[in-house]
Amino acid sequence: MESKFKLPTEAVELPSKGLMYSKESALSSGKIEMKYMTAREEDILTNANYIQNGTVIDRLLKALIVSDINYDDILVGDKNAIMVAARILSYGKDYQITYGGQTHTVDLSLMDNRLIEDSLYQGPETEFSFTLPAADIEIKFRLLTHGIEKKIDNEIKGLKKIQKDNAPESTVRLKHMITEVDGSRERKDVRDFVDNYFLARDARAFREYYNSIQPDVDMKVTLEVNGEEEDVDLPITLNFFWPDA
Repeated sequence: MESKFKLPTEAVELPSKGLMYSKESALSSGKIEMKYMTAREEDILTNANYIQNGTVIDRLLKALIVSDINYDDILVGDKNAIMVAARILSYGKDYQITYGGQTHTVDLSLMDNRLIEDSLYQGPETEFSFTLPAADIEIKFRLLTHGIEKKIDNEIKGLKKIQKDNAPESTVRLKHMITEVDGSRERKDVRDFVDNYFLARDARAFREYYNSIQPDVDMKVTLEVNGEEEDVDLPITLNFFWPDA
C-alpha cells in the first residue's frame, strides 16, 4: 500500500553546473534532488561507530540524496554545496559559531556557489594544465572527487601505521591530483617529482590555481569582531549538524 505521507524535496544547484559529469549521470543536469531530514537520518548523526570512523557526514548525505547517482563521482566542491544544503534543509539557515571570543549567527542561505568558467570543462575526463612558475615545468592535473578522496584517505591511513608522526598528507594529495609531469604520465615519475623536486613555492602557486578553478561553495564569511569586519573561512564545528551539541 502506498503511504499517505509524502516527503518534500528540493533541487540543489551544483557549483560545477554538471559540466564535469558524463551525460549518462544525473549529476550532468547541474542539480541534485534532496529530501528533508527525518528522525531516521538523525539516527545516522548519532551513530557512534559512524562518528568514530569518520563516515557520518557521507552516510547522511547519501541518505538525503534522492537522485540516482554514483556518490563516488561527486566532485569535492559539489559535495560541499550538498552538505550546506543538507544543513539548511535539516536545521535551517542560521548557524551559530564562536569567533574572536564572540558568538556570531551566519545565514547559510547567503553563501554563494563559486562557479567555474564553462570553457575549461569538457566532461568527466577533463584534465587541466599549469606551468610551475619557478621550475618552468608543465603539469597536468584533475579535480578531486569523493572517490579519489577515499583513496587518498586510505593511503594516508596506511602510511600513518608506518610513519605515525610523519605521514606525508600534503604530498599524497598532490600525487593523486597530478596526472602528468613534463610530458610523462608514468606514476613513478609523478611520485618521484612530488617527493623530490616539487619546490614549495611552485606547490603553493599550484594550489592557488587549483582553488581558483575548482567549482565550490564560497566558504568565506564576513564577521564583525570588536567593531571591525574580518573575512574568515567558515568554521565547520559540531553544531553544524549537531546544533544542540
